[in-house]
This record gives sequence, C-alpha cells and structure tokens, in this order.
Amino acid sequence: MLDIKFIRENPDAVKQALIDRRSPVDIEVLLDMDRQRRDRLVAVEALKQERNTVSKAIGLKKRSGEDTTEEQNRMRQVGEEIAAQDNEIRKLEEQLAEHLLMVPNMPSADTPVGEDAGGNRFVRAWGEPATFDFEPQLHTDLAQQLGLVDFARATKVAGAGFVVYTGQGARLERALIQFMLDIHTREHGYTEVSPPFVCNVDAMTGTGQLPKMAEDMYAVPADSLYLIPTAEVPVTNLYRDEIMAGPLPVAHVAYTPCFRREAGAAGRDTRGLIRLHQFDKVELVRFVEPDAAAAELELLVGHAETILQRLGLPYRVIELCTGDLSFAAARCYDIELWAPGHKDWLEVSSCSHFGDFQARRAGIRYRPEGGKPQFVHTLNGSGVALARLYVAILENGQQPDGSVKLPEALVPYMGGLELLRPDP
Repeated sequence: MLDIKFIRENPDAVKQALIDRRSPVDIEVLLDMDRQRRDRLVAVEALKQERNTVSKAIGLKKRSGEDTTEEQNRMRQVGEEIAAQDNEIRKLEEQLAEHLLMVPNMPSADTPVGEDAGGNRFVRAWGEPATFDFEPQLHTDLAQQLGLVDFARATKVAGAGFVVYTGQGARLERALIQFMLDIHTREHGYTEVSPPFVCNVDAMTGTGQLPKMAEDMYAVPADSLYLIPTAEVPVTNLYRDEIMAGPLPVAHVAYTPCFRREAGAAGRDTRGLIRLHQFDKVELVRFVEPDAAAAELELLVGHAETILQRLGLPYRVIELCTGDLSFAAARCYDIELWAPGHKDWLEVSSCSHFGDFQARRAGIRYRPEGGKPQFVHTLNGSGVALARLYVAILENGQQPDGSVKLPEALVPYMGGLELLRPDP
C-alpha cells in the first residue's frame, strides 16, 4: 500500500498517478480521515497532559489536607473524554486502513502514460513467426486430434473453463514444468519452493489480491482460505512480517496450479486453453534492494525470455502503460507468444516491479548493512504460464498431416519423443 504520510505530503502527484491509471479512488476522502485522526490525536494528547497536571494537583492538595472533590470530578470527566476520543481514533484508523488498501500503486516514472492497452510500448521481438504452405489449425483442433486433451470430460467434472490433459498431453505438461524448473534453478540461481495452493486473507491482502480483486478469487469460506491465483501470493508471503536475514536478492521459483474465476472477463476469449479457471504456471519471485530494482526487473524478464528462446518460439516484449497496469504493479513488461492458428499474440508472462507496495502491506523488511530495517522491493513474473505456452507449441510446431514437431529442448523430457502424431 501507499504510505499515508507520502499521500499527505504529495497529494498532487498521487492524484495525477490515479488519473494516469484511470483509477476512481478519491484520495480526498483519505486525506479528510487522516486530518480528523490527527486532530483527535492532538486533542487527546492535550487531555492527557491535563490529566497529568490535575493528578499532580490532587496529590499536593491531599498532602496539605485540602478538599479534592472538584479535581476528582474533573479527572473522571477527562478520563471519559479520553476514552471517547481513543475510540473515535481507532474507528478512523480502521477506516483509513480499509481505504488505503483500495489505493493502487504509483506507476514508475519510466512507465509510459496511456489510457489502455493501445498505449503500451513495443520493446523488442525475438524470432520469426512460422509460415506454412497450408492453413494452420487452432490448438483446440490439434490437441483433440492428437488425444492430448479432453474438454468434454473436464466440463463434466468441473464445468466450463477447465481441461483434462491426457496421455502424451499430460506428459507434455509435466515436461514443460520440469524443463522450466531445471533452467531457473540450475542456470538462473533460483531456489525452488513448493508452497501451499491455498492462502489466508492476510496473505491475499499482502500481495494486493484482496480486497480489490475478491470477485476473481475462488474462496473457501468455511476455512477463510482462497485458492491461489498465482504462486506470487504464497511465495511472497513466506516472509510476511519478517526482517529478511542474509543478503539480497533472494530469488524463488515455484510451480503451482493457479485458480481464477475471471468474473470480470465476460466476452473475452475463452476458447480452448486460452483462458482457463485452472492452469499451471512456473512463477519467479525476487526480493531486492530498492536501488537494484530496475536492473533486477530487466534480469527477471531475461530469465522468462530464456525459456521461450530455448523452445524456439517467436515472441515480443511489451511495456504496459499506466492505464493497463495491474493494481499492485509500478512497472510491468508482458511477454507475448505468436500463435499462428489463433492469428494473435498471447501473453505468457507478466514481469512486474512493485516497489515497496507489497512489502508495506505484508510487513516485509530487510536490514541494510549498518542501517535500520526498511521495506524490500518485490518483483515477480511468470517463468512462464503453461496453458498458452502449450498453445504456442502446438500451433507453431504443427505439420501438414496434423502432427506436431516438439521443440528440441523438450525431447529429453519427453523420453526421446520428437513428434506428436494423431492416432491412425
């Protein structure tokens, strides 16, 4: 969250940031609560000083045998007024905290200003999109012809927006997970963690999913838990309310399924594997010193790009503008794969720098050498999301006979299998 002191001292900058983000939040409501709270703190402090003065006067009068009835009556009155003021201060602090949780992060000074995705900035591209001397098929047709997925049975079991991977399709999913974990742990220096697939309210609040995005979460009300929308939530919250020991950066990678209701996605593409309520993802999370954050973000993006380069898949990198940023991000790069059957670019990774926004919400600090504890900066990115990667592999590797040539880097993970063939 943003520091109320920062908002108080920089109201115009915060207001402009909210305009750039197209956020409806009105910080005047926050500032008014903050003024009321501080005014009451001044008033209650004056009452407490009066109480101390009167207490001393009572002591002096008692020692000299004088009547203290008037002073004692005043003491009771002051005590009641203090209790009432303290109660109002607590209410204001609770309301202020609730409202602060709804204020999005400040965009980075490097983030381009724009109203929506049309304002995003092209950064670079890698590889050449595949060309075919036949009409490329959609991944949905390829996957079902090859017996890789079963949408009908998934719908029977869980409803629309789910998939069952079968046979070599399930093996391909597992191979991709192992392939990515191996690269990130062996070559990029990440420590693998396997976190819970559910998180409590504090964890979801710490990374910014709650309360803003509650409607997109799968809740387990009886246990006050939520199915995780991304491994970012449990992995970041491993250090909640801690002062991190040891030198930064600390880097973790985790495979988890991700669960999203997509309540606000009506009318968006829901065909096949493009938009699922449950999908697998390998997530990268980094905890870094503030001064190193910009370079660390570029490093993180490079780690995600390495996966796509090893798989030989053409992609492009886009920097999101202010109007397209997620709630918690200060700066973000999206990596998009080309899907020739779909004839579109598909986002497979968002690599974000959050500044101290998440760390402040979750109470994650570090101690600079010789200094006092301060909030870390957090970064994360998909390294990468599986379902759309799966789409790109099928559509880019398809052959005229409906078979799919697998990327060379995956062959060892598929037991030497180079080609997915349709059943005869």
